[in-house]
Amino acid sequence: MSEAKRLDDCCAKDALTDQFDVAVIGAGSAGFSAAITAVENGARVALIGYGTIGGTCVNVGCVPSKAMIRAAEAIHHARHAKRFAGVEGAAELYDWKALVAQKQALVDELQQAKYVDMLDVYDKISYIEGQARLEPGGINVDGRHIVADKIIVATGTSPSIPDIKGFNDVAYLTSTTALELDAPPASLLVIGGGYIGCELAQIFARVGANVTLVTRSQLLSSGEPEISTALTRYFGEEGITVLDSLAYDHIEATASGVALSVLKDGHIQVIEADQVLVATGRQPNIEGLDLEMMGVQLNVEGGIEVDEKMRTTIPGVYAAGDVTGQDQFVYMAAYGAKLAAKNALNGDSIRYDNRAMPAVVFTDPQVATVGLTEAQARAQGLAVKTSVLGLKHVPRALAARDTRGLIKLVADADTGQLLGAHILAPEGADSIQSAAIALSQRMTYNDLADMIFPYLTTVEGFKLAVQTFDKDVSKLSCCAG
Repeated sequence: MSEAKRLDDCCAKDALTDQFDVAVIGAGSAGFSAAITAVENGARVALIGYGTIGGTCVNVGCVPSKAMIRAAEAIHHARHAKRFAGVEGAAELYDWKALVAQKQALVDELQQAKYVDMLDVYDKISYIEGQARLEPGGINVDGRHIVADKIIVATGTSPSIPDIKGFNDVAYLTSTTALELDAPPASLLVIGGGYIGCELAQIFARVGANVTLVTRSQLLSSGEPEISTALTRYFGEEGITVLDSLAYDHIEATASGVALSVLKDGHIQVIEADQVLVATGRQPNIEGLDLEMMGVQLNVEGGIEVDEKMRTTIPGVYAAGDVTGQDQFVYMAAYGAKLAAKNALNGDSIRYDNRAMPAVVFTDPQVATVGLTEAQARAQGLAVKTSVLGLKHVPRALAARDTRGLIKLVADADTGQLLGAHILAPEGADSIQSAAIALSQRMTYNDLADMIFPYLTTVEGFKLAVQTFDKDVSKLSCCAG
């Protein structure tokens, strides 16, 4: 059955009534999380979608980008197999279109299984396709009035465009369109040093593009400076030119592509490339919702202002996910939406808690973080103690002949309680949850040092970093401590 037919059938279920317990605007991960949670709590739900069902993550964000990252990693690591004595490897990209098609097939499969098919599973969800706006007494969807006791807005975000003179006069790529190209460009200029810019820069460099990344500050500037410095060095070793701490002057089209003029160290520098990719963040999708006219307050990021219970400034109206401008990760969107739905139906009793929220940047090495950075802890007036361990001290990294990376831990100097963990390692993403659990349980670094960790794993590096608070681990035997 086609997607359109399935949705038409679903919409027909409640064609005679427009009265619901909960109406959810947005059919991405947050919207579905809110709708399913509301149904599980006994509600009849209107789920209002506009455009492609499934939202950012499955269609144009996490799923497609991580699929392409893994493909680029396969090429890179085959070429570097010679780090092992007696081993030679090689890999080449010979069919970009086939790779893009495989990526899209995965996207289509997950969109169908995790979103479209879910509408048949939950018969109390009525899916309504159309552009929604708030109005007195409910929601208007292309002229249809929807009445609901509670409303949850979960409309997500879209790529934001930088305020650079001349930008509206040049053709540019976004994180969406870059992964839909017929062929990778010979040269690519990436504007933005956040997680999207870093991930995409490395993908294209590894499939053969000559990549230059420019950023006003540093790579991953909200994180630990030690990680930014190290990742910049590793990018350089792969041939990615990183120009940071600069100001944008203007951009213009050239006969062969684009030219960006930047001011760095007091001098104008011009970077030319065949194509330019914008990765300067994302902006909340609020256009057309008539939020401010209805009295819904926006925050400094341009998203919907919510309190710790996901309530907006209008009684009965909640918001969750990326549209709030906070914690823009798909799992946090789903978490916040679930919380919003429960609060909408059960008396606003649950508070949003992101204290132990892990985050991952899928560069190679990966960047995985949870909790406070050293700077954030000091800004809160805490007495801080830190530990920094290079991967050259981690047996797993030595066995893999890949010691790129470090682990930095932040603890309260008075109590020893772990406040933050920041990992730069080829397999760092799979270790961060241990630190997240430690933070959620308010463990001290001595508690962690007393725990047993398996030898020759990346997560063993977490224990070694814990021991580094008080010991020189280079003077320990294997597994000692």
